[in-house]
Amino acid sequence: MILYLHGFRSAPASHKARDAATSYSITAWPSPNTRTQRKRCCPAAITALPAGPTISTGSSPSPGYNPRLPAHALRFTMNVLFEEDGAFKAGVVLADNNTSLQVELPSGKRSKVKSANVLLHFVEPAAGELLQRAEAAAEQIDIDFLWEVSPDGEFGFEELARDYAGHAPSSLEAATTLLRLHSAPIWFHRKGKGRFRKAPPEILQAALAGLAKKQAQGLAVERMAAELQAGSLPCEFAAILPQLLYKPDRNRIETKALEAACAETGLTVPRLLARCGALTGSHDYHLGRFLFEYFPRGTDFPACSAPTVASDLPLATVAAFSIDDAHTTEIDDAFSVTPQAAGGWRIGIHIAAPGLGIATDSELGSIARNRLSTVYMPGRKITMLPDAIVERFTLAAGRNCPALSLYLDLNSDFTIAGHETRLECVPVVANLRHHDLEPLFNEETLAATLPAFPFSSELKLLWELATVLEAGRGKASDSQMNKDYNFVVDWAKHSDEGPGHIAIDERRRGSPLDKLVAELMIVANATWGGQLRDAGYAALYRAQSAGKVRMTTVAAPHEGLGVDCYAWSSSPLRRYVDLVNQWQLLALLRGDAPPFTARSEDLLAAMRDFELTYAAYAEFQRGMERYWCLRWLRQTGLDRPTATVLRESLVRLEGLPLVVRVPSLAALARGDRVLLEIESVDFFDTELRARYVEQLPALSADASAANNFEEGAAAE
Repeated sequence: MILYLHGFRSAPASHKARDAATSYSITAWPSPNTRTQRKRCCPAAITALPAGPTISTGSSPSPGYNPRLPAHALRFTMNVLFEEDGAFKAGVVLADNNTSLQVELPSGKRSKVKSANVLLHFVEPAAGELLQRAEAAAEQIDIDFLWEVSPDGEFGFEELARDYAGHAPSSLEAATTLLRLHSAPIWFHRKGKGRFRKAPPEILQAALAGLAKKQAQGLAVERMAAELQAGSLPCEFAAILPQLLYKPDRNRIETKALEAACAETGLTVPRLLARCGALTGSHDYHLGRFLFEYFPRGTDFPACSAPTVASDLPLATVAAFSIDDAHTTEIDDAFSVTPQAAGGWRIGIHIAAPGLGIATDSELGSIARNRLSTVYMPGRKITMLPDAIVERFTLAAGRNCPALSLYLDLNSDFTIAGHETRLECVPVVANLRHHDLEPLFNEETLAATLPAFPFSSELKLLWELATVLEAGRGKASDSQMNKDYNFVVDWAKHSDEGPGHIAIDERRRGSPLDKLVAELMIVANATWGGQLRDAGYAALYRAQSAGKVRMTTVAAPHEGLGVDCYAWSSSPLRRYVDLVNQWQLLALLRGDAPPFTARSEDLLAAMRDFELTYAAYAEFQRGMERYWCLRWLRQTGLDRPTATVLRESLVRLEGLPLVVRVPSLAALARGDRVLLEIESVDFFDTELRARYVEQLPALSADASAANNFEEGAAAE
């Protein structure tokens, strides 16, 4: 504190002589700067103070002395109310620099305040009391009444305070009015510093209705969040459950309630909704996500007319048979073997011909164009075509089926003397299944004496042909020792994770049956692709260069298969690309103009869409296979599985197509066997957390090869 002698602007030369006879008024001013505090105070504030006794010095006044300045005015403290960063503050003025003030807040912090931001000068109450008392008083003012008595035009808060109080307002009354106006932006619109205008009646009513709606929504959010925390699903959630799970709109009150409940419970959205009974299990969550993105209108087919097929197709003089797994219903391909009188054989590759009954611009054609492929997953599939259409064209045993046939004329040394493509009806006499054939037809039985069973001689002949075709391509199979896995789900059984009991069976990839079918499909797709290319008909090809596989309209080589061109044509019931190529082949055989040209926008769009969609479907299938591997681990109670090291911290579980990351894995070489301990399994995130336990002895060479598995590999 520094003391100042008031009443003098300058001291006379003889002031020492008057010191003994003169009494002075002294005040304490809280400032570190004497020169700063000699600045003038607010004249208005000084003038407003009441009169007081004059100061007498006992002699003539010195120059600059004001004998009428009230004595108590020499001892007052000036405060200001100002706005800073959107908030109102009050403090003591330390210095007035005309355009700015130096102000000390009740907290002791000092601030530089622009004079334009000052709303009110006041002496009392103290700066620390004004806002506290004004805030309490402002809550007592009826905002509707204040709106009623306020003028229609723009006004300042002091003007309204005068009208409201009925007299010149005190600093407390003015501040109270200011705070009340500021706290009611719906009723009063700000027009500047301390200035307002009341909202027009129609705007006010609309704003009040919006406020009431917002308050009701807030109560609804609280109610729904409480229901979710209690384990009950709010009734509002049922209609928008997929959206809440997979694409939440944060502007909806249901989403806000769900997020609030998740924050309170510490659960993720799917786990909380599962606890509330919205999901019957984690499987529904994963399937629902896929359907939400790719089948937003559901998987049911629209009503469409049944296709008609010409009845004048010639009947082939063959006995065809198919080779598929037990769950295949879309039987696209079958084979026949006919001995030739002059020696050699005629090998028939027969492909189902839905293109005969489905036109490119028909309802069924549009359905196939929209779906683009059958979706496969363990335990279920979503077909590209309706079941009735599949049943009409599938190569089922005991029927004469319309087919597009490629005949290969073989010499006795298995060289191909020629080929012919025909459109005909093919008698299908048998649908052979892998699980029935593989115990009888495998590497061991072929190396010894093949047992007698239906079509054993035909299968052996086709296998010998496949071996020659494979060698002719210069691409010997490198997957004979790899594993494939069949997933079988029994939906009649239940577990803690919901419906479904999983069985996972291993089978050898590249077995004689696999090689037989794969090589015949390769020769058919390569031959028909070449025919379309040579005739100048557009087609959709599968090409590979520099290790990258892509779809193209150019008949480019497929380096991985070792063929000049490769046009998918062998699965028209399951893939739209194959159906497109079949339409082109049918036009070529009939001598008609092709439905699609090389620069057709429809063809290019279909190719782009198919490539993206087919990859997404395959990714979904891999994700669901991973999910069912985790279900199998939980189902069997296996908590200490063995695994094979792939690379740093990455292992593959033995007996399962499941690759997991183990951060605690020791520095081991690829192929080393380890024992793990499962710490947790997350079925919603399809993640497994495991801990490295120890290294295990290596398997024998045969056992190690049998356990080999190429994740993500698939035959073209």
